[in-house]
Amino acid sequence: MRRLSLNQRTTASWSVPEAVDGCVRAGVEAIGLWREPVAEHGLRRTAKLVRDAGLRVSSLCRGGFLTAPGALGDNRRAIDEAAALGTDCLVMVVGGLPPGSKDLAGARMAVADAIAELAPCAGERGVRLALEPMHPVYCADRGVLSTLEQALDLAERFPVSQVGVVVDTFHLWWDPQVWQQIARAGARIASYQVSDWITPLPADVLLGRGMMGDGHIDFAAFTAAVNAAGYTGDIEVEIFNADVWNTPPDQVLTTVKDRYRRLVHTPRE
Repeated sequence: MRRLSLNQRTTASWSVPEAVDGCVRAGVEAIGLWREPVAEHGLRRTAKLVRDAGLRVSSLCRGGFLTAPGALGDNRRAIDEAAALGTDCLVMVVGGLPPGSKDLAGARMAVADAIAELAPCAGERGVRLALEPMHPVYCADRGVLSTLEQALDLAERFPVSQVGVVVDTFHLWWDPQVWQQIARAGARIASYQVSDWITPLPADVLLGRGMMGDGHIDFAAFTAAVNAAGYTGDIEVEIFNADVWNTPPDQVLTTVKDRYRRLVHTPRE
């Protein structure tokens, strides 16, 4: 279980102190934090709390939305927050089309320009911008990078210490090129996140992530692929799902550990 990380959104009702305490009780060694609850608890207090609990911060979510006004300033703050929390991974949900726009190519160019502005700043702080390609259903409003190939094409313009990619099973499982692109990614893999693709999708597709084993994804194949690419970091369970959120968080974490052990873990671990 040494690589398992609880992404904070999986137990969304827990505050930062509750999530940290839950991880300690469950023997989970890492946590993926979100900026909003961190701000609510206080950045310095959160950094001390996590450090004193002996946990790693596997990632901070999220930076990005680079097509929105004021994005550069907010992302510079996010980089500083990641550094303060002791994580080298800032997950970047890059953003969708600006309001009223249908210029997809222009939006992707704006994302690339913003990354060029932010990458040196991130590198100076010891933080990597982790570009998260998202399922095409989110292209209009959340992420104009839809495949790992697209994310790598952008990331490879910059030093590997500055820009990497996220391999998220929910977003990438459908892509027929995913195995070749994971192998290509190699040291660019900054984060590996797992949740399942369930059907039928809920009306709010943002909440369509299921517990591992409740859907259609071959997690062992993904873990084997990222391991073969050289990734040795934490494996975050990140689930957006109303039924999961309505389940007592300790029970959710027990299920997470069981499904991770049976479905995500591979013999190499």
